[in-house]
Amino acid sequence: MKFFITGANRGLGLSLTKISLLNGHTVFAGVRGPEEAKIKELLELKETYNKNLEVIDIDVQKEDSVLAALGQLTEKTDHIDVLINNAAILNERGKSIEELDIEACTLAFDINILGPIRVVKHFLPLLKRGENQSILNISSEAGSLTNSYSGDYPYGISKAALNMLSEKLNCYLHDQNIQVLSIHPGWMKTDMGGENALLYPMESGKGIVEIAERKKEITSQYVFVDYNGDPMKI
Repeated sequence: MKFFITGANRGLGLSLTKISLLNGHTVFAGVRGPEEAKIKELLELKETYNKNLEVIDIDVQKEDSVLAALGQLTEKTDHIDVLINNAAILNERGKSIEELDIEACTLAFDINILGPIRVVKHFLPLLKRGENQSILNISSEAGSLTNSYSGDYPYGISKAALNMLSEKLNCYLHDQNIQVLSIHPGWMKTDMGGENALLYPMESGKGIVEIAERKKEITSQYVFVDYNGDPMKI
């Protein structure tokens, strides 16, 4: 299978890249401004996996950049099978509604929800040429309406919107047998999750790649699931 993964140079994105390569897939690793220092681990993987790994420059905030990334991709392949919208930002932590910086909220919305919209908008034709296709939007329990909590306003709101995007895409693409899911990856030991998290990203990534490989049966009424494919509270 051919995977396109945004935010692929660190955290969960890097783990998804590693696991996909280990499982014999081809990965197009989307990175914003792929300077050598930023993609050191990807370059090390490139030495091992050669043509199975390609780094693609993409800034999901900029539609021109998404189009340019599509151009880079179409020079290397005529299709993809799995699109993983992983790039995201968590900001304004611990702030009350009275303290929120609206520009920071706008940034989070731009990256976390408009970013995936831009990518799907332009990459969908390439995905439609694949087989056993999936769009996997990396969401969060913070986006659950029935399990809401105070704080993390821009992150939680943007992830709730991402879940709605997944539902709409699922309705749109259902007849074409394209799997669309919002996936809660768990509380992971990443820059975003912190060292107190209980889960390593490789463990979460393994489950997510198995979902892409259709090795896990999804029985949820809605498209919001965890990294094992089990239903999340909407």
